Amino acid sequence: MSKVVVVTGASQGIGAATVTAYRKLGWNVVATSRSIQPSDDPGVLAVPGDLADPAVAARIIEAGRRHFGRVDSLVNNAGIFIAKPFADYTGEDFDAITGVNLRGFFAITQQAAGAMAEQGGGHVVTITTSLVDHANSSLQSALASLTKGGLAAATKSLAIEYARRNVRFNAVSPGIIRTPMHPAETHEFLSALHPVGRMGEISDVTDAIVYLENAPFVTGEILHVDGGQSAGH
Repeated sequence: MSKVVVVTGASQGIGAATVTAYRKLGWNVVATSRSIQPSDDPGVLAVPGDLADPAVAARIIEAGRRHFGRVDSLVNNAGIFIAKPFADYTGEDFDAITGVNLRGFFAITQQAAGAMAEQGGGHVVTITTSLVDHANSSLQSALASLTKGGLAAATKSLAIEYARRNVRFNAVSPGIIRTPMHPAETHEFLSALHPVGRMGEISDVTDAIVYLENAPFVTGEILHVDGGQSAGH
């Protein structure tokens, strides 16, 4: 039986590329986002929904188990990033960011980890950000650090809690990746934020996810894919 991965935020960018990467590995994929469209690929089950609603998480995991018979991995890619000076954040910003980055992570990871432990093992990979380790005055993003920093800490905590149940927890901590969310006119500025002098590519992140998937002795790892950002400037 083919293994099954759930990928959140799967309709574009890193999420869509992650779906493709797992299909190349021969896995079946449960792909979810608010705007996900049905797939012509029988190995991809599209489940639309807003992760900020806890009921959606249960529906996604149940759909994967019902359709494919199991859930082996979860890639927590969905996230909201709003860069503003701290004093300019609104209550609506806070609710939007924490709704997906924290509540969404909590709900779907709880459901997935339970299913994995029940079937004897699994793996959770969460996408964080290197801004957690390397704050930069050129990119003010305290709410990203508040939420994604919490996810990095939870990754280590859950790795220990579930270690004897054969469920691994890891994270990929990217720098700024070249995706459609970054207009071309910002690329020069964003490239300069990395010691290597360029932005990362989506494939850099998916390669890291696949590495962690295929590394059974690695758990509790925060893998930085950030052009040296976390090391310094």
